[in-house]
Amino acid sequence: MKTKRLLLLVTILLALRLSAVEIIFKAVAPEIVRQRLGQFAGKNTQREQTLKKIFSEAGCDSEHLSEQKVKHEEAPNLICLWPGESDDTIIVGAHFDRVARGAGVVDNWSGASLLPSLLEALRAQSRHHTLIFIAFTGEEDGMVGSEFYVKSMGTDQRSRVQAMVNMDTLGLGPTEVWASHADPKLTTAIATVARAMSLPVSGMNVEQVGSTDSESFRKVKIPAITIHTLTTKTLPILHSADDQLKQIKFPDYYETYKLMAAYLAYLDGFLPAAAKPGPAGTK
Repeated sequence: MKTKRLLLLVTILLALRLSAVEIIFKAVAPEIVRQRLGQFAGKNTQREQTLKKIFSEAGCDSEHLSEQKVKHEEAPNLICLWPGESDDTIIVGAHFDRVARGAGVVDNWSGASLLPSLLEALRAQSRHHTLIFIAFTGEEDGMVGSEFYVKSMGTDQRSRVQAMVNMDTLGLGPTEVWASHADPKLTTAIATVARAMSLPVSGMNVEQVGSTDSESFRKVKIPAITIHTLTTKTLPILHSADDQLKQIKFPDYYETYKLMAAYLAYLDGFLPAAAKPGPAGTK
């Protein structure tokens, strides 16, 4: 399916005003984001297959899309690897599995279904970093999918991850950051982008609620951040029969999507990325 996209360019003045960073991305139109959000139905295996189809529509073909079988989980991790000018990577993750109660729209089809739309927003522009979009299985079983992925990474591969950006439980309101469990540099960066775009973002710590896939990366010292929209008022929706599509405040949800697209484009220019080595004898 051919999707509509809106070209957005944001110019951000860095602190100390030494230079300006231009962020270019092509946001998928709201009706496409809404349509993908509405495809939440089914068991975890069906949800993974739906995401696979959406990734394909968004431009992640079989050359770039793969499944990683995870021990004890029926559904695999789904991975879209989009090569950049460097082997240094930015990982963007969200889990697609759900608990039995409710429809699992908020937790966490809201995050998982944005992954292909973020790829689509970023892929038209050449990127310094290799971008890895991962739809994790087994988060509700104790971050099984993300733990498995991290353990499967070699030492060199881990060292090349400049950031892990996790999305969990979106659309309940304006964008929030789990600040107490976020890398300070990544927190500062999203605040910078939000100010430049006049979009809301604030800190809301959720360590008393549970955990999420970014913690698997933090355990091995990979800089990570989790984006969510939980508040004390909306917390009872999680893992309940009330987790339904009607809970999503779509204007807030789409603002989170635009902020995430700009944020990832900004991180691509802001974080270090070494050039890939050329053929032997070249510089």
